[in-house]
Amino acid sequence: MDFKLEVPTALEYFASLVQSDEQFPLLEAATSLAQDEYPELDIQEVLDLVDQLSSRLKQRLPADAGALQKLRLLNKFFFDELGFSGNLNNYYDPDNSYLHVMLRTRRGIPISLAVLWLELAQSIGLRAQGVGFPGHFLVKVRLPFPNEGQVVIDPFTGESLSKEELSERLVPLHAESGLLRDGHVSDELLKHYLRAATPREIVARMLRNLEEVYTSHQDPERLLLVRQRLMVLLPQVHDEEE
Repeated sequence: MDFKLEVPTALEYFASLVQSDEQFPLLEAATSLAQDEYPELDIQEVLDLVDQLSSRLKQRLPADAGALQKLRLLNKFFFDELGFSGNLNNYYDPDNSYLHVMLRTRRGIPISLAVLWLELAQSIGLRAQGVGFPGHFLVKVRLPFPNEGQVVIDPFTGESLSKEELSERLVPLHAESGLLRDGHVSDELLKHYLRAATPREIVARMLRNLEEVYTSHQDPERLLLVRQRLMVLLPQVHDEEE
C-alpha cells in the first residue's frame, strides 16, 4: 500500500496554530507569516535560534535576580549586545515584519521587535505584554514589590516612556474628539490605550501592517495571501463584514 504524507499548505499550517486562544503560540504564528514570501522557510530553525538567544540571556542572570534587574539585563542584551533596533532607513519594507529576516538584519518595526522581545522577557519570568498603542506598538512589564509599578517600553528604540510622554502621543489623536481635559489625556483614557494586546490581536496587527504595505505597493497577489490569513485568524470579523 502506498502511503503519502501530505504536507499542509502555509495557510493550513497557520490555521492549525491559531485555532485556540488558550494555546496560541505567538512566536511560531508570527514567524509563519513569512511562509508566503519565503516558502522554504524552516520555522523550527527560527524557534531554535530564539531558544539559543534565551539561553544566552539566562546565563547572564544572577540566581537571585529580581524583576527590575532582569528587565535591565534584557534590554542591555537585546538592544545593546544583539543590536536590535528600528529600521529607520526602510520602515515600509515587508521584510521588517518577517522574524527570520529581522533575526539576521537586527532591524524591524515596533511590533516585530516586540514579538521577539516578549518571547525573551517571558522566558526569564518577566510579566511582559504587548500594547496595541495607536500608531506604534509598545511593550509593558509589571514589576512586583519593592519596585512595584508598570514600565512601558518602545521596542523601536528601547526607551522607557513616561506617563507624560505616552499622553503626548495621544493628544493629536483626540485633539478634536472632546475626550481631552484641558488639552490633557485623562488617566482613564491612557489606561484604555495601555491595555494588553492578546496574541491574536498582535498577529492581526502584523497582518494589517503587511496589508497596508502591499496595498501601497499595488501588489494584489501578495495582498490576497495576507487577507486570506486575516480571514483565518479573524473569521468572526470577516463574517460580520459579509
